[in-house]
Amino acid sequence: MSDAPLLALDSLTKIYRRGLFDRTPAFQLRADRVFGRPEIIGVMGPNGAGKTTLFEMIAGSNVPTSGRVIVAGQDIQRVRYRQRDRLAIHYHQSYQVRHFSKTKPSFLLDDAASAYPLVHLFDEPQFNTQDGYIGFMLDFFRKLRSESRLVFVCLHPTAAYQLEILKEICERFLFVSDGGVAEHAHFAGLMQQASVRKYLGALAA
Repeated sequence: MSDAPLLALDSLTKIYRRGLFDRTPAFQLRADRVFGRPEIIGVMGPNGAGKTTLFEMIAGSNVPTSGRVIVAGQDIQRVRYRQRDRLAIHYHQSYQVRHFSKTKPSFLLDDAASAYPLVHLFDEPQFNTQDGYIGFMLDFFRKLRSESRLVFVCLHPTAAYQLEILKEICERFLFVSDGGVAEHAHFAGLMQQASVRKYLGALAA
């Protein structure tokens, strides 16, 4: 477990079809990336691009069409349902933990090799701009990273301060769009992308 990367998305694919008889893909998302060290990663992308679907697959609550999510050497889909949040935990909006879709009896699955989540997925967290709450949350993200955790912070920016949060706290970035996941090593490089600027509109000016 100690030699494995914190998170590996191994040819991960999710496809939703239009219907039982119409097999044309209505939505698809592909990701193939390795996250080998503790860090804080910012995630952005248009509504409906698949950001939440990606987080759900990482946390094990959404079964991939193909490929695997490997957390510290364990296939998340082969871990007991109630123990998956010991590997990866998904906080959706107001920090409500998502539930798992059960596809086989839990006793046929493996125990999690960790007692505390290694990957933390914050899906559009609510930042209160008053009373120092933003500073509290940024300190919390940094604390998780200092404890060797991998932290994802997904925002759908509607105000400039939210971009400033990502710029301040994140070490690299993912942009989810057009069925894929693009990686950017720096905030400046992210903001130079035409697709990102179009997505952000006036905020990119």
